[in-house]
Amino acid sequence: MSAKQPTNHLRTVRSILPYLWPEGERGLKIRVVLAVLCLIAAKAANVLVPIIYARAVDALAPKDGVGAMLAIPVALVIGYGLLRVMASALAELRNAVFAKVQARAARRVALSVFRHMHALSMRFHMDRATGGLSRVIERGTRGIAVVLNFMLFNILPTIVEIFLVAAILWWMFALSFALTVLLTIGGYITFTLLFTNWRLAFRRVMNDTDQEANTKAVDSLLNYETVKYFNNERHEARRYDESLTRYEAAYVRSETTLNMLNAGQATIMAAGLTVVMLLAGRGIAGGTMTVGDFVMVNAYLIQLYLPLNILGFAYREIKQGLTDMEEMFLLLDVPAEIADAPHAPDLVVTAGAVRFDDVRFAYRPDREILKGVSFEVPPGRMLAIVGPTGAGKSTISRLLFRFYDVTGGAVLIDGQDVRSVTQDSVRRAIGVVPQDTVLFNDTIRYNIAYGRPGATDEEVEEAARLAQVHDFVLKLPDGYKTRVGERGLKLSGGEKQRVAIARTILKDPRILILDEATSALDTRTEQEIQAALRDVSRGRTTLVIAHRLSTVVEADEIIVLEEGRIAERGTHGALIAADGLYAEMWRRQSEAVAAAEAAALAQAQAEFGSGVSARAAGEARMTKP
Repeated sequence: MSAKQPTNHLRTVRSILPYLWPEGERGLKIRVVLAVLCLIAAKAANVLVPIIYARAVDALAPKDGVGAMLAIPVALVIGYGLLRVMASALAELRNAVFAKVQARAARRVALSVFRHMHALSMRFHMDRATGGLSRVIERGTRGIAVVLNFMLFNILPTIVEIFLVAAILWWMFALSFALTVLLTIGGYITFTLLFTNWRLAFRRVMNDTDQEANTKAVDSLLNYETVKYFNNERHEARRYDESLTRYEAAYVRSETTLNMLNAGQATIMAAGLTVVMLLAGRGIAGGTMTVGDFVMVNAYLIQLYLPLNILGFAYREIKQGLTDMEEMFLLLDVPAEIADAPHAPDLVVTAGAVRFDDVRFAYRPDREILKGVSFEVPPGRMLAIVGPTGAGKSTISRLLFRFYDVTGGAVLIDGQDVRSVTQDSVRRAIGVVPQDTVLFNDTIRYNIAYGRPGATDEEVEEAARLAQVHDFVLKLPDGYKTRVGERGLKLSGGEKQRVAIARTILKDPRILILDEATSALDTRTEQEIQAALRDVSRGRTTLVIAHRLSTVVEADEIIVLEEGRIAERGTHGALIAADGLYAEMWRRQSEAVAAAEAAALAQAQAEFGSGVSARAAGEARMTKP
């Protein structure tokens, strides 16, 4: 085992301690103290049990008459029974008292990690697999319960009991008894530690392959439609089975070595027990020990054997629990790339003016995306951003939302640099309707109300009316209680976009970003959504990121990005008249639309006869059985 491992485990243990002794939680601290007192009392009762048992055995030998023989053992047996009940009852009471402390610690750690995950940058989440992250948190919180249970209530108490027993045997009999017990247990623990550390590598491989299989399964199920589109069910099953095969091999190695460990532990304990019993037998033969003492020595060893047997299992579980916790606490150590400045004030939104001042940005140092972009959107006006794929259009929205910080220049809202104010206040002021609307697997009402949690049903329905989705929802059997499925897959693209618009309306932001909000929709649905978006953007500062130029002709200003720079800017008419990059893009899209309409007309005439318009053919096709 490397020196780094125990160091990491000690750091993990130190990380959990503040959650066990939380500041300002007097009730939880009292529970911790009571649990420790119960633990001490239970162990004291447990250590006295063999002594009472031995005296009862000695008392069974008749010495002063039958009456004395019956009276003394009965009292001792009753005392023996009471001590056993006390030991068991105090142990259960200890667990009951400490349960809330343990559950609260696991809850707070999980919540801290969850909050930290949301505080990390988009860059982190784009590089990590969601399925793997969820499994790390799940195993880490379970590891907390395992470590607390075994370390506090099994390992440490058992070690204390071992030394108490050794001291009692030394005091009552001879040093040889104490040394035999300590050597046996020392050998047992040494063998357990070395063997467990050797086989821990197999457990780690098993964890890694389990996480890999889970990640592939989650990723495949989240992309269910894509799998179906490309008929790749067998391919996904093969990839999943490859991970399961590696997990199977690691699992078999782990279990086989566990059997070897258990056999070795049993051999060491049997050898130690044999030696101690031989010493006790010699003591009886020499007249220095009684039959009761022989029974007591045996009872102590048997009594220690059970927790020692658990000690091996507990050590393995603690090691694994600490490894799982370590992975989770390492997530807490990941620094937040985007962090609020110390004592940063909230953004004060007065008019909602947006300005990019010579903004430069690169996702990687060797590839700059924005190269000195400057523009301003006056309050209540609309700016459209267009350009070829990869020009940096969506990057602008991410910088305004402060998913990333600029590497040069500044992004300002009402004259305030977004880096100097809190992220929360910036994001409260901005609403977005994205290209790919992803909904929660919950009801339509929940997804609309997500724009402002706590909104009343009337406010949710009013937002739905403004987004032109209210009537559609009422036609559904469950109305607003209809569940939309994973990522909203039960709704069409247009329906999801309307829900997204309603969500944004409910948020009521001063600044609105429309990030290619209609690029994936058909022409008719696009026109309907555009009408709803015009209503939403009225009176708000609006940035429209668009691929289809027909959706931005009404913008107050259009900027054309090319390779991270503003190539052209102006109104639609001015840019067409300039006959530059924008005009070329407009001609190409117009030609593509004309070609698509001509193809549709030709198909319609071939199907329904010449002289039929494309629109009439479309209507006929819709009513055709």
